[in-house]
Amino acid sequence: MQKSEKKATKKSNKGSTLGKVILAVGLILFVMIIGVGCGFLTASLNTRPNLAEDIVPPASSQIYDIHGNEIANIHAAENRRPVSINEIPQNLQNAFIAVEDNRFYEHIGIDPRGIVRAVWANIRGREVTEGGSTITQQLAKNAYLTQDRTMKRKIQEVFLALQLERQYTKQEILELYMNQIYFGQGAYGVQAAARTYFGKDVKDLTLNECAMLAGIPKSPNYYSPLNNMEVATQRKAVVLDQMVKYGYISEGEANAAKKEELVLAKTVNDGVMGSSYFVDYVLQQLAERYGDDAIYKDGLKIYTTIDMNLQTAAENAMQNLPTYFTDANGIVQPQGALVAIDPHTGYIKAMVGGRGTDQFNRAVQAVRQPGSAFKPFVFVAALENKYTPDSIIDDKPLKVGEWEPQNYNRNFSGKVRLRDVVRLSLNVPTVRIAQDIGIDKAIFYAQEMGISTFVLDGATNDRNLATALGGMTRGVTPLELTSAYGTFANRGIHVEPIAIIRVVSRTGKVLEEAQRKEKSAISAASAATMTAMMEDVIRRGTGTGANIGRPAAGKTGTTSDYHDAWFVGYTPDLVAGVWIGNDSVSDLHGMAGGATPAVIWQAFMLKAHAGLPVRHFEEAPSFSASSDAPIEAPEKDNGGKSKKSTDAKGTEAGKLTSPSGSNKTEGDAASSAPPRATPSASVEAPEPGMGVEKGQN
Repeated sequence: MQKSEKKATKKSNKGSTLGKVILAVGLILFVMIIGVGCGFLTASLNTRPNLAEDIVPPASSQIYDIHGNEIANIHAAENRRPVSINEIPQNLQNAFIAVEDNRFYEHIGIDPRGIVRAVWANIRGREVTEGGSTITQQLAKNAYLTQDRTMKRKIQEVFLALQLERQYTKQEILELYMNQIYFGQGAYGVQAAARTYFGKDVKDLTLNECAMLAGIPKSPNYYSPLNNMEVATQRKAVVLDQMVKYGYISEGEANAAKKEELVLAKTVNDGVMGSSYFVDYVLQQLAERYGDDAIYKDGLKIYTTIDMNLQTAAENAMQNLPTYFTDANGIVQPQGALVAIDPHTGYIKAMVGGRGTDQFNRAVQAVRQPGSAFKPFVFVAALENKYTPDSIIDDKPLKVGEWEPQNYNRNFSGKVRLRDVVRLSLNVPTVRIAQDIGIDKAIFYAQEMGISTFVLDGATNDRNLATALGGMTRGVTPLELTSAYGTFANRGIHVEPIAIIRVVSRTGKVLEEAQRKEKSAISAASAATMTAMMEDVIRRGTGTGANIGRPAAGKTGTTSDYHDAWFVGYTPDLVAGVWIGNDSVSDLHGMAGGATPAVIWQAFMLKAHAGLPVRHFEEAPSFSASSDAPIEAPEKDNGGKSKKSTDAKGTEAGKLTSPSGSNKTEGDAASSAPPRATPSASVEAPEPGMGVEKGQN
């Protein structure tokens, strides 16, 4: 082909491409014009002179337990307190305009630039994903329409907005909008929000408080300062910057507000515990999928996994929490959490996220150090890589860099079996195991079993031996740790936790139905072996306080300086985890995992299994004291005394006294926290399925 022919071909192709683009744009404009015309006709036929007559009546949503009994009626009508625009601070009005619709006073109800941008994005995505909505459009949608993301609804929204602008002034529209919008925590409108978050009337709000409120409606559950103060503060800063950008406040005023401490209202529930934490957890999930208005106005029927008999048992068991002090926010400490899950289905059967005196759900939001409750992930990684319960590990002094891990009692026992390391929760042998197999394998199996909170990058991360003793960079939630232990009960299969079984619309349409998500995380043989070793923990190890008189397995957890205390355990039917700690991450007065957490776990599991037939774990071997013959004479210390494994009171580890808040007989806690600033140079934990293959027994 000649050059001239090639150039002609290229010009022809360019011309063809340009023609296609012009044709596509033309078709889009044509469709828009037709759609707008049809929408105008429909809107004209279905709108009335008084828009108030067209309001879709809100319908409350109901939440049901596993047996189909109603446990909550969710509605908004009782927490809406309309106020006039004159009672709303100018700073709050300006904050909303700056962050939601900066051209509010200029447009006619719709912003053509925003609409064109949104329409183009929606056409490219072949679905309605963007709004470009003005404040007037949002009012039209919230007051008169459903939350459906369809082109039909969008067109109706546009014409209703135009009609609103014809019938009302800008101030009247702003007043209606600010009394309609949802702020989370069941609060609709600025007055209810001001009372909910700050315990004051909206007219008394400061600039700092106004900016915080204006940032919440974008995602009420996520930006609520009661749920996540850090992200709420970041969102407040965005609002303040927008107010500076559009000339409502000076940069100095913005900076002062950013630095000002936010004082939230103290929410009190008279100390009554109930399913409120679980209900809040369900509502948060639904809000992310459907929006808050769907929950509070669209009459959904939500069928959940909670068993109220088990929930009542959990609440009663948590009454064993001691009372140490009341913090500056009026919250009694220590706090605690209990989660119970069916390990075979993933159904969350009970959830207690605290004492019921605040909105913070510690079962799913508290990320705390697991201490020795993490060790089973090290042990199962060892089993998956040629270790057996009778594998011999040296319990003798060890130095890793500048860190010298210690056993709870600061003594050493010489050569010990793996099953005794598990039973007595020995620290030094656990570190040796992790050092031998590589901490990356422990992290890998923990991830496979559902732990998602590892930090794998940066100067401070979990790729070091501190993790073997539960010294994680961030920590883990009670929900995730409990779910992970469910893998042992379910023969190596991890099932993701499920709270919502089915959601049905007010018309009877099934909007969603839960699908079980499971994966083979560890071998059935390793799961059975771990179960047998953790049965021994309850039978005659650090967890005797959790004995329920039937087959059960579990593990204690106590962190350095007694900041966190855990007991996580299971039967063939149910897995449950208990965490106790102060919200301020301070000393628990020496409380160990084998003390109050084990007592609470025992009390709950006894009630949960009342009337159920006794079931044994499948394929789990058993160990007894008769098989614990000494491997060799214990090492001797400098004074010639045998270094027998003893607790702080001189009793043999595993032979515990009655659990109490001051009991220190457990072998969990490290005597000192290991360094975390420098990750191990020799290991690199991979993402699940990457870099590490599962070992074979």
